[in-house]
Amino acid sequence: MAVQSLQFLSLAGLTLQLLAQGVDAQQVYILANSAAARPQCSSIPATPTYRFSSFSFTQTETYRYATSVPAPTTTKKYAPAYSSLSALLPSLETTTWGNWHPNDPAATDSANPYGRAAWSSLWQFANPTGFRTGIYSTTVAPTPLPSSELVLPPKDYFGPKDCYNFPSDFIFGVAGSASQIEGAAAMEGKGPNLLDIFSPFGKRSDNYVTNENYYLYKQDIERLASMGVKYYSFSVSWTRILPFALPGTPVNKAGIDHYNDLINFVISKGMIPTVTMIHFDTPLQFFAGNLTARYKRAGLGFFNGGYQNATFEDAMVNYGKILLTHYADRVPVWFTFNEPFLFSDNGHSVNSVIKAHGRLAHFYKDTIKGTGKIGLKLHDNFGIPLNPANSSDVAAANHFNTLHLNTFWNPLVLGIDYPDSFKKTAHDYVPLTKSDLEYLKNTCDFVAVDPYTITVVSAPPQGIDDCAKKSDPNSPYYPYCVTQQEYNKFGWNIGYRSQSYVYITPEYLRTYLNYLWNTFRKPVLISEFGFPVFGEALKEPRDQVFDTPRSLYYQSFLSETLKAIWEDGVHMMGALAWSFADNWEFGDYDQRFGLQTVDRDTQKRSFKKSFFDLVSFVRDRHPNYESS
Repeated sequence: MAVQSLQFLSLAGLTLQLLAQGVDAQQVYILANSAAARPQCSSIPATPTYRFSSFSFTQTETYRYATSVPAPTTTKKYAPAYSSLSALLPSLETTTWGNWHPNDPAATDSANPYGRAAWSSLWQFANPTGFRTGIYSTTVAPTPLPSSELVLPPKDYFGPKDCYNFPSDFIFGVAGSASQIEGAAAMEGKGPNLLDIFSPFGKRSDNYVTNENYYLYKQDIERLASMGVKYYSFSVSWTRILPFALPGTPVNKAGIDHYNDLINFVISKGMIPTVTMIHFDTPLQFFAGNLTARYKRAGLGFFNGGYQNATFEDAMVNYGKILLTHYADRVPVWFTFNEPFLFSDNGHSVNSVIKAHGRLAHFYKDTIKGTGKIGLKLHDNFGIPLNPANSSDVAAANHFNTLHLNTFWNPLVLGIDYPDSFKKTAHDYVPLTKSDLEYLKNTCDFVAVDPYTITVVSAPPQGIDDCAKKSDPNSPYYPYCVTQQEYNKFGWNIGYRSQSYVYITPEYLRTYLNYLWNTFRKPVLISEFGFPVFGEALKEPRDQVFDTPRSLYYQSFLSETLKAIWEDGVHMMGALAWSFADNWEFGDYDQRFGLQTVDRDTQKRSFKKSFFDLVSFVRDRHPNYESS
């Protein structure tokens, strides 16, 4: 679906009028044989003047420091406090369970369906491989950062040259997710979830410790505030709130208190929290006692997240209502789901996601009268056609993008039916009625995406329709039914290569933001973006923190975001960098997206150069940083 006007391009002296060919393109190719234009150099004389002068060491070394955000003088409220909303959930019962270890003696309260014996049996059933505990067992008190940690690194010689500023309401912050940073897997009443026992990438889970953020959260927040970060985006662990997952089961008081204190501490340090309700960490109850199902290759996404379970929708709504009634007074931005397509097994999975989101959005807006914003964030490395002059490549790109995006935002934003790309792919999709669409429309206040890079798309050998009709899970093309590659039609990689699939592709980001704004007509939020530098884990610590490629990634993406705002008229809500520290990348500690290093033996954090460069880039261009 095109959102930008087509252009006439001069190519080798010939004019190609793409519109006349019926081509709807996202990118174009221009042949350039002459020297690159340098308009800033027009006043330079043609001949230099040679001369002698007295020599002296003239270079200087300037010490610059990161600046902490100021503590707030008032706290804005976005909904009534829990004391006013508790009557909306009158059946909530709270309890505590303590910690679990495989060597613990058996509990004796087996008559209690939700007692310690029942809770311990959840972990015994999960049977986590190689279970271990970390260094800490209680919350660590924060300490102020020494100024020596806040000295800015040397600048890169070539830096951004843009002259644009961010709007005053532009959100800038950093992000993380519970399973990737918290650790304390079976501590203080938390129940097991999918990611406690399963790594999507085939390695053993090993996320029982991760960054021990559950105990170190105050020091982590102290560090972010000292760097000048304004927004901290995190996810809540469902099984830390409801170990037994389902409606009517007891609420873990320790979990409620933990996130309550975390939110309060974020605010006390001058920052603003944003919350994701579920970030892939589905409670095990939704696999109906069959844990081997977690290894099943999903029919639509990459993994089976259990969303298709008949009890999931109601349980998700119950869990979300608990979060909203407890924390919505202090949290202005909510994400119900993180990248739900990736963990959707089939059409019923998608139905559960959009229905649960719609119900929670109405609860937030209509029942508790929340004044913040609510949405969900989607995975999509934007598909661009291999050849914009080839109509089949353009059709493949449109199929790919609508399958990822319009499947959710057609009903949740536009109030219209699923796209054809979804209906022809998910043969068991649940049809939406007219009343469904009326209820679901405008239940997202924004469109949030995690646009790490782009992918180059063309039609598969057998064609899109034939691939979708056969729905062969063994096909290398299903379920997207397109060919994806990481190089353009001239054979060049699409950008600078990272540790994983991620490339630096800033120009395409601007195209993507235009697509989102003009298609869905809601403010656009970059809810995750980041870059794992190639081979970073193999480098010495001093070289790990000097991560210039990551600086280039962040600054170029934000430069293109500014162009989208000022030159294209795109309403950008904000950007959240992934991630605030190296973490557990779903089975891997060596693929490092972090703005800080983490010593796995001591849990010591160290700021990377990219963190300073990212914050400086925003501070220099954001009016709300002028006083801080």
